[in-house]
Amino acid sequence: MGRSALVQARVDERTKSQAQNILNALDMSMSQAINLFLKQIVLRKAIPFEIKIPTPVTRRTFGKTDRGEELHRVQSVDQLFRELND
Repeated sequence: MGRSALVQARVDERTKSQAQNILNALDMSMSQAINLFLKQIVLRKAIPFEIKIPTPVTRRTFGKTDRGEELHRVQSVDQLFRELND
C-alpha cells in the first residue's frame, strides 16, 4: 500500500524535541513513530494505551509539580530505593 496521505499535527516545541531525542535513540523517524501509532489504533480499534481523566487530587499534584512545589529530592538512586523499601 503506497503512502500518499499527509497527516499534520501541531505540538509544542519542547514535546517534539523530547520525542525526537527518544526516537533518534531508537533509530526511528517521527513519521515511522506516527505510522506505528496509527497502525496500532487500527489493530486495536482503540487508543493503544489507557487514557484517564485526572482526578482533582491528581490535577492539584501535577500543578504543584509543574511549579516545583512539595517535591521530594534524593541524592542518589540508591537513596531513592532505600526510601521506597522502608
